[in-house]
Amino acid sequence: MALDQTARYSDLTLDEDTLLAEGKHVLAAYKMAPVAGHGYLATAAHFAAESSTGTNVEVCTTDDFTKGVDALVYHIDEATEEMRIAYPVELFDRNIIDGRAMLVSMLTMMIGNNQGMGDVKHAKMYDFWIPPKFLELFDGPAKNISDMWRILGRPVENGGYVAGTIIKPKLGLRPQPFADAAYQFWLGGDFIKNDEPQGNQLFCPVKEVIPLVADALARAQDETGEAKLFSMNITADDYHEMCARADFALETFGENASHVAFLVDGFVGGPGMITTARRQYPNQFLHYHRAGHGMVTSPSAKRGYDAYVLAKFSRLQGASGIHVGTMGYGKMEGSQDDKIIAYMIERDECQGPVYYQKWDGMKATTPIISGGMNALRLPGFFENLGHGNVINTAGGGAYGHIDSPAAGAKSLRQAYECWKEGADPVEYAKEHHEFARAFESFPGDADQIFPGWREKLGVHK
Repeated sequence: MALDQTARYSDLTLDEDTLLAEGKHVLAAYKMAPVAGHGYLATAAHFAAESSTGTNVEVCTTDDFTKGVDALVYHIDEATEEMRIAYPVELFDRNIIDGRAMLVSMLTMMIGNNQGMGDVKHAKMYDFWIPPKFLELFDGPAKNISDMWRILGRPVENGGYVAGTIIKPKLGLRPQPFADAAYQFWLGGDFIKNDEPQGNQLFCPVKEVIPLVADALARAQDETGEAKLFSMNITADDYHEMCARADFALETFGENASHVAFLVDGFVGGPGMITTARRQYPNQFLHYHRAGHGMVTSPSAKRGYDAYVLAKFSRLQGASGIHVGTMGYGKMEGSQDDKIIAYMIERDECQGPVYYQKWDGMKATTPIISGGMNALRLPGFFENLGHGNVINTAGGGAYGHIDSPAAGAKSLRQAYECWKEGADPVEYAKEHHEFARAFESFPGDADQIFPGWREKLGVHK
């Protein structure tokens, strides 16, 4: 049997409003269930103990100060599996070089061993709150979509939809075909990202492909008179390798270096990788890809934390943008309610599932919409979200267009304009060729979303 630590690591008399007002704790809400035969509060207290100062036995080294930094369970509801814990800010590790906070310490405490204990059937964090004084110690983003809008020559507030794509196929293109694919999209669109597995494969070495991509970007800018953007994957196990890739890209793009974002696989790479990119390259947009996150954030997963929590973590670390799914409008799992993820990272204050978070002027993190999107799915997506100030990377939605990747890019932008004008999409398509051709490019989606479109647009094949 585990040591009963209920008396030390729980205090259900604590008032949440008082904890919020005092600002001395990080608060976290979990869905937790104990293993049969274990009491709910006792298991919750054991969870808090493992998250902070506790052990499974009484030890002679504990003193009164130690007890002052205990994590405390302050609210439980066994019927709804609700557990909330207050973590004293003093618990968390600080940098010796500058005294700032680190996300890896929060994860170690709040996600660490506690979910794997024998009396915990499952536990999953679904919200947390950072007090103002602790929030000041996190980097936050250096750049975001407002900086992209400036490069694109748009207003820095409500600059609107950034039409992007992912070079497809995700692997297998040699350098020249890769650069050609980029050029073809840039003739109509704004933003291209590496797919997350793309890096320095033997068939497409960075030092061969990046000069070709830089040339394609410059040529597309010359031809269209519009600025173009490229997000390069610098993910690597080693800090020096990340920097070598980043430095090579900036030198190669030269006068267009400000048009380069750096993509990092932040879930599999961890906070160290994100913070390295954020601190070493504060002048670049830091593109957080969530590759692998579904193994813990999926609604079907009973442990870890959810996608909302992951996105909130990313803003603390300094991600300029993070993939937030498609809110049920694309190919990945998700729902319309996922718009709370976008709202929490893009607004200066927002009500989460439990806690109302104020960001106190910390730069916003931009929602990146990716995963099975095309022009036909976008109007409904924008209607649900309520705005179009996002980056959308539509791979098949661009390269699957019946005419060309450039036409696919234009169809995406036209879908945004259609929604912004409040127009009926099928009627709008009659006057906008690329958007109309998207109906023929993706007829399965067209049949499902816009039944009767064939007759209205005169398409009979």
